[in-house]
Amino acid sequence: MRQVAGSESETSKGKSILAPLAGLAAGIALLIFASFLFVYAQLFGPGPKVTTQVSFAHGMSVTAMGRELQRRKVIHSALLFRVAAKFRGRQSDMKAGTYDFPAGISLIGALKQIEEGKVVQTYVTIPEGRTSAQAVRILMATPNLVGDVDVPPEGSILPETYLYQPGETRQAVLERMLEAGRQTLDMLWAKRQQGLPFATKEDALIMASVVERETGVPAERSRVAAVFINRLRSGMRLGSDPTVIYGISHGEPLGRGLTRSELDTPTPWNTYLIDGLPTTPIANPGKASLEATLNPAKTQDLYFVADGSGGHVFASTYEEHLTNVAKWRAMEAQVNVYTSSASAQSASSVAPVAAHRNGHK
Repeated sequence: MRQVAGSESETSKGKSILAPLAGLAAGIALLIFASFLFVYAQLFGPGPKVTTQVSFAHGMSVTAMGRELQRRKVIHSALLFRVAAKFRGRQSDMKAGTYDFPAGISLIGALKQIEEGKVVQTYVTIPEGRTSAQAVRILMATPNLVGDVDVPPEGSILPETYLYQPGETRQAVLERMLEAGRQTLDMLWAKRQQGLPFATKEDALIMASVVERETGVPAERSRVAAVFINRLRSGMRLGSDPTVIYGISHGEPLGRGLTRSELDTPTPWNTYLIDGLPTTPIANPGKASLEATLNPAKTQDLYFVADGSGGHVFASTYEEHLTNVAKWRAMEAQVNVYTSSASAQSASSVAPVAAHRNGHK
């Protein structure tokens, strides 16, 4: 009987020891489960219900990104962001830039957006035919860029639409424009038509800038280029009004026609008075004008004048050209457009002024 009593006593002791352990185990399990739910909610649950834009600089660490996201209230925990990024093994994929994080995005959602580089797309456009000073003004007026830039050499920028990141420096964007200009000129120069009267690709760039400023009609570019190239080959002066304007205002609009005194004033760009090409480009030509200059139409044209519809009519002889000029002037009279003789020339930079100078008028 004593043995039985002893066994019962030991059993009671065991139960008294196991009961707290079981409770502790249950508590730990509950704590682990609650922690799991908390972490899961932090990782995959919705964030603040407001769209937030955040920028990450180049070279920014994952830790710094997490802190910035937490500071901007996109996520709740910078620590979990760093742990999740490390666990996913894609820290090297984290891309700098500006991101729009939609309202309610989860931490994992934000992480994936950065890994995939889904940045805000912002653009700046330099139109064809703008001078370098005008292009810099466009850059300086572009929001979300920082810093100042110097005006680069005329003709060195490729007019195009460029992607940039908010917070990026204007100098970095300008460098892309300059590099695009160099690469495009090199590529087209290598594919140029043989026998062109250009000693260097820089000569072609100067000519392309004149072609760019002479016509806004894409289909005409190669024929306008042919006129000027034919003139170079034959020893004729180019006689281009935009070159005169550049010598006066460096490409800024005059808001009026050219005067006789301006046409008679020598500058390094006045192609009514100088032989050959201007001393520098007079604008930044687009790719199409460069292509037209380096692969001009095969014509004998030496003249062109406005046709009244925004384009030009071309001629290979001076007599034919005078007929075309007379038609243009008749159209002017019909619509009561009273302009000076010099202003009429601005519709065609190879029109009657050159003829007048040679005593043909």
